[in-house]
Amino acid sequence: MLGINRKLEELEKSGTIIKVGLVGAGQMGRGMVSQIENMAGMRVVVTADIQIDNVKNAYSKSGVASSDIVETNNEEEAEEAVKAGKVVATTDAQLVTSLPEVDVVVDATGVPDIGAKIAWDAILNKKHIVMLNVEADVTIGPLLKKMADASGVVYTGTAGDEPGAIMELYDFADALGFEVVAVGKGKNNPLNLAANPDTAAEEAARKGASPKMLASFQDGTKTMVEMTAVANATGFLPDKPGMNGFVSDVKGLPEIFKLKEDGGQVSNKKIVEYINGIAPGVFVIVASEKDEVNHEMQYLSMGEGPNYVLYRPYHLTSLETPISIARAYFYNEATIAPWKGLQAETVTVAKTDLEEGQFLDSIGGFTVYGSILSAVEAKEKNALPMGLVDRNVQLKRSIKKGEIITYDDVVQTKESTIWRLRRMQDDTFAAKTEKVEPVKA
Repeated sequence: MLGINRKLEELEKSGTIIKVGLVGAGQMGRGMVSQIENMAGMRVVVTADIQIDNVKNAYSKSGVASSDIVETNNEEEAEEAVKAGKVVATTDAQLVTSLPEVDVVVDATGVPDIGAKIAWDAILNKKHIVMLNVEADVTIGPLLKKMADASGVVYTGTAGDEPGAIMELYDFADALGFEVVAVGKGKNNPLNLAANPDTAAEEAARKGASPKMLASFQDGTKTMVEMTAVANATGFLPDKPGMNGFVSDVKGLPEIFKLKEDGGQVSNKKIVEYINGIAPGVFVIVASEKDEVNHEMQYLSMGEGPNYVLYRPYHLTSLETPISIARAYFYNEATIAPWKGLQAETVTVAKTDLEEGQFLDSIGGFTVYGSILSAVEAKEKNALPMGLVDRNVQLKRSIKKGEIITYDDVVQTKESTIWRLRRMQDDTFAAKTEKVEPVKA
């Protein structure tokens, strides 16, 4: 956002900074810590990870001297360390969410159930919460936002993640009065519904990535989750279950998003979509009924119309998260949040034939993948949200490959935070569920 650099400089000159608490010192967390160490007016003062060496490594790689890293799970010691200008390494996530010195909490764990607890605890402690955990957001985001609003704090997804980058383009176009026809993202690799950590292992090794994470990209689950977050923020819906997954370059997008009766390839307007061939970018398709606007768009080399593409060719993941932290702190604004409630759902689909009594694993695993449906259709099917899947979910019957798994098909052998919060969300919003029809024209 324009001017945040100057706001941060002014804050530091006044003798204070935004104090950030981070949970999760993996790839995303490490990058964020290093980026923030370069910034004025902000610092990650405490970081939690189950592997304490991950935290110390994140700080040391960012340039923090080892003598300035205090390892503790004690709140008083942590508070004294932060006041003394040092940083805290801990294995206790609750220390991050409860520490009085922390202004904004960031969840970079990527685990839905852990993210649910972090967000819940942060909000109860009246701290802004920034989620790099889209899987948790699409499962219980509406409830967490309602809680945050009632507590006077901000619940937000992050800038730099594709949903946040899409939302920035959407807000720009919507504020200017354009008709927003479609929003979406590029997909990095061809859809492979059978991808798993074993099939992804070789490529993951070359890229220095987690095989499980890479498999979640390849099997489409991550894309479905990300576009579900955008749907819940905008009210847009998938054109069809699972979206279309067109192949195109950027120049071809305006024609694709014409309605079929007008020579295009989609059945509805106001849709979320993914495109093979434009990664790592994100896009918004806009139109206008005003002759003068169309004339100027053509003059500006934006195409012949009636659709035009606004395209951002990059997203910097957690390196942009400080922008969301600053927006929450300075302006009490979210980058992206489920403002429209539960409009879409990423539901659980069998990746292979599954047997009665078998336990499911998790996102990017061997047993299931996610697919986006409208929330109304997901509810009609009683479909199990993908964010509720973990190793404590057991099948009550055999499931065929490609079949949607329902709540009736599973039993939870151990209670979890995200299941409890999802039940609470369903109860809270049950009376407010409205059917949203796709927009034809």
